Amino acid sequence: MLRLCSLEDVNVGAARGFDPTACGEDSIFVLRDLSGVRAYENSCPHLGVRLEYRKDKFLSANGKFIECYAHGALFDPTSGACVEGACEGKSLRRLACEVRGDWIWIESPR
Repeated sequence: MLRLCSLEDVNVGAARGFDPTACGEDSIFVLRDLSGVRAYENSCPHLGVRLEYRKDKFLSANGKFIECYAHGALFDPTSGACVEGACEGKSLRRLACEVRGDWIWIESPR
């Protein structure tokens, strides 16, 4: 497991991108809501593009879904499953993620 950031670095109701492998772009993102913290690879299963339309903008306008900027696909934030759009039936790749004390830890991305 890799210590990613402080829990305070990701606000409740928000998502934030990270570059834990220093590849030059946010290869993963962390989503925090009232039910906890989850981490996903930052890659649409339909086109293989990054999801956000600008830095840390992973959520739909109403904040209820993860949204792909490229074609508007919507993903359930709890499971990562596509619920609307061209990649329906596919899911975002979820990374193991846990909170230990005040820190968010994730499995090492590929």
